Amino acid sequence: MSEITATTVKELRDRTNLPMMDCKKALVEAAGDMEKAILLLRERNKNVAVKRGERETAEGRIGTFVDLVNQVGAMVEVRCESPMVAKAEAFIQLANDLAKQVALMNPGSVDQLLTQPFLGDAKKTVKDRIDEAIGLIRENMRVARYTRLTGLLGEYVHHDGALGVILLVTGPKADPVLLRDVCTHIAALNPQYLNPAAIPAEVAEKEKAFAKQQAAEQSAGKPANIVEKIAEGRYRTWLEENALSQQPIANQIKYGKKSVGDLLKAAGLELKQFTRYKVGEIVTSETRVGPATQETQAASSDTACGVAQS
Repeated sequence: MSEITATTVKELRDRTNLPMMDCKKALVEAAGDMEKAILLLRERNKNVAVKRGERETAEGRIGTFVDLVNQVGAMVEVRCESPMVAKAEAFIQLANDLAKQVALMNPGSVDQLLTQPFLGDAKKTVKDRIDEAIGLIRENMRVARYTRLTGLLGEYVHHDGALGVILLVTGPKADPVLLRDVCTHIAALNPQYLNPAAIPAEVAEKEKAFAKQQAAEQSAGKPANIVEKIAEGRYRTWLEENALSQQPIANQIKYGKKSVGDLLKAAGLELKQFTRYKVGEIVTSETRVGPATQETQAASSDTACGVAQS
């Protein structure tokens, strides 16, 4: 039996990222054999993942990755059990690693993602990477959903990790700072549609009719053309509240009183689509999926991707 020293235990800890006491116990059972101890810990680590799999994962974090050179990016929502873990460096790194995996390896589904060789270590699968984090942090974790885009991209994740945005534009080239600022705007103002053309006809007609009704009720006795102009103004206000292209940019100190659409147009860019994730949100069936440049996958139907498109 090889001597089990503090240095040996630390070496096993460094190689597995598991607690020191677990590492020492495994080395004792393996009679000091490092490789055998690793196998024991891997088996127990799998058991930890299974044992914790039934616990609710209501907290979580958004991870993003954008490759500006190859024009590909992804956003992932990863769930965990507690707010404290959602802020842990190991969990933050996991979310970002998974976003990079989705962007560069283009899995066809969450299940396919889990079986892919992990980019950081081809000897492991993505599931192995997640199971290692589960064994280290001692909480259940799962990939709830992801979105993958190709083209000129911007991204933003709020400081608490609970809110994220990924944006696609078209044009000859794009300033990453400008696109990040637009993503920050989307995170804050939560537009429901990309532009007026993306609004379903029935929704637009309903809002126009409502605007006319309000104008008629509040402008009784005024000429019809005046009432019509008031109704048009009300509908325009509704568009500015709900369509991204029409919204005044949130950071007016930096950009002045311009709409998001006009700001991007001045830069030679056009809005194409965006996805906004908030951890734990339930997305309705009205959510629409974008064009062929995007791959969106959810682990279950109640965590579908929220996307606006042109």
